[in-house]
Amino acid sequence: MTTALWVGRRRAVLWTAVWLVLAGCEAAPRSAAPLNAQESISRETFVAWVERISEPSGYFDTDNLISNESGYLNVIDALHDRRLQGGAYVGVGPDQNFSYVAELRPEIVFITDVRRDNLLHHLLLKSLIERAPSRVEFLAGLHGVRPPTDAEEWHGSDIDEIVAYIDTGWSDGAEQDAGLRAALHAEIAESIRAFGLSLSDADFATIRRFHQTFMDAGPSLRFTTFGRAPQPYYPTYRQLALETDLDGDQASYLATRERYEVVRELQLANRVIPVVGDLSGRHAMQEMGSVMREMGVAVTAFYASNVEFYLWQAGTFARWGENLSSLPLSPDAVVIRSIFTNSGRSHPSAVRGYYATQALQPAATLTRGGFESYWDVVTRDVLPLR
Repeated sequence: MTTALWVGRRRAVLWTAVWLVLAGCEAAPRSAAPLNAQESISRETFVAWVERISEPSGYFDTDNLISNESGYLNVIDALHDRRLQGGAYVGVGPDQNFSYVAELRPEIVFITDVRRDNLLHHLLLKSLIERAPSRVEFLAGLHGVRPPTDAEEWHGSDIDEIVAYIDTGWSDGAEQDAGLRAALHAEIAESIRAFGLSLSDADFATIRRFHQTFMDAGPSLRFTTFGRAPQPYYPTYRQLALETDLDGDQASYLATRERYEVVRELQLANRVIPVVGDLSGRHAMQEMGSVMREMGVAVTAFYASNVEFYLWQAGTFARWGENLSSLPLSPDAVVIRSIFTNSGRSHPSAVRGYYATQALQPAATLTRGGFESYWDVVTRDVLPLR
């Protein structure tokens, strides 16, 4: 995604329900002891953490439903080779995070974004994933397609075959499956109500609109901003699902049954916590760190996309570094970032054929600070991708 979500004038659209809870966050339930990695978090604790960590919402001109980083998997081999697993994972934006989660297998996941709409989007994804034992059932639910009657036999299918099924089902059933899609909307709304969060009618309308967008566009959906056409180099949902790592292996969270089940088990255990928070804000990051300490976990990886570009422009980059330093970090923790630049300079991690560059940096480098420019930020101590 282009996380211009953090740029410019932040219109503080107060989320009244959350703000009232935050005002009394000292009363929120806290873990008395570190949770076992296999232990489910109660729905009550899930709700308490979402509300306790979240800040008032900000604004940007995109729904950001899918990533626009076609080479988002170019870091997977390096993450694998560094044997970074367990602990806490933090990331911004949409389901691109789940592919990093599937590789890293963390104990807890926090998805943060300055927009409240991103939280609502992740509630939609949580509901869809929980109801779908298989990848084909998840993608069918997401795109409003009837799943195969023998869905259990699709567990080991190649992702190419699954996407082809969804493509065909979406093309053939766009009109005759209006009843199916209406039933899906109702089922998803009911399951999200059962999560226990305080959500308004407007929230449910937004969730329905997001789901309808996936249904209307099918696997050809691209990242878009309001009033501007998608760029030709933005990948479709189909391309993101079929994307490969640098070794040529399909490595999204939908690529294999095993990767999908890592994400689904975390969702079923309520261990994917979507929150509203600015990386340079005064509340969410600090409270997230407090929850991690109560759990007894440290950050293994932090996916920051290209948020830092906008923080640097806004003059709030130093606060982001302070916030990262305030988190419990494992000694080998990394920052995963995306770099979009038209400066004419080639980034050390650039891969031919990709507009955006994915890169890894030790978190310790970022916490030490002392950067002279944004280019200094994204090129200092860059870790090799191979």
